Amino acid sequence: MSIVVERLSHIYLEGTPMAKVALRDVSLTIEDGEFIGLIGHTGSGKSTLVQHLNGLLMPTSGKVYVDGVDLTDKNTSLKAIRQKVGLVFQYPEHQLFGETVYEDVAFGPRNAGLGEAEVEARVHEALEIVGLEYSELKDRSPFELSGGQKRRVAIAGVLAMKPAVLILDEPTAGLDPEGSADILSKIQALHAAGGITVIMVSHSMEDVARMSTRLIVMEQGGVVLDGPPREVFAHVERLREMSLGVPQVTELMHELKKRGLPVQTDILTLDEAEAELIRVLELKRHGTV
Repeated sequence: MSIVVERLSHIYLEGTPMAKVALRDVSLTIEDGEFIGLIGHTGSGKSTLVQHLNGLLMPTSGKVYVDGVDLTDKNTSLKAIRQKVGLVFQYPEHQLFGETVYEDVAFGPRNAGLGEAEVEARVHEALEIVGLEYSELKDRSPFELSGGQKRRVAIAGVLAMKPAVLILDEPTAGLDPEGSADILSKIQALHAAGGITVIMVSHSMEDVARMSTRLIVMEQGGVVLDGPPREVFAHVERLREMSLGVPQVTELMHELKKRGLPVQTDILTLDEAEAELIRVLELKRHGTV
């Protein structure tokens, strides 16, 4: 299922003295099965953009099509669209409201009119996907759980709708390193299992470099870079100008290059850096550099 954005602009409080342009003439296509990292400085338009992808916000001008359906058409069922395109907000645990974990995760499927047997099956499956034990947690209050567990319950509530597209706005915000690593591993496994497109808003260059198949970089409401992570992170100076930078390991390779070590600089992960340094050390050992 594809999402097509055509010349999308959005102005908050249009026509008032407090009007603010959040998106400017954005056009892009998101293909089925992609893992997109969406990055940009605070205020660049990332959250505003993703809220247009399932009709939570409507364009001031332009169009958004989900699976060929125009979201701006007054006859479009936005409820049906939101079952296909699930959005997990930043700090989603603030949206938990059920008396039990089961009730919270079951809310979406029930609201969609599914029978109780199907609802239970979906709750069980969604909790399993995010790494939570159904029998252990289903009757507990979500407010008694740890921060990481709350985050996973909130994500399970979206997954229980079986969306074709999962949008996550800063999914690790406020979590400790262990909780962040746990959430990201679940997201990565979910994508790797196939059948779902992931769009992840993040401030972590390391995370998007490691997980994404495509990066979209936003600045002042527009898309300024769009491509594979290795290609986007080659624009080191441009990213620094936007106060974004590149993954730390990429910075390290650039510094080693400046100091005369003949390393490749398009390195994004620690594993790649290790392999590259071994390669260069072997060349030096054989006197070929």
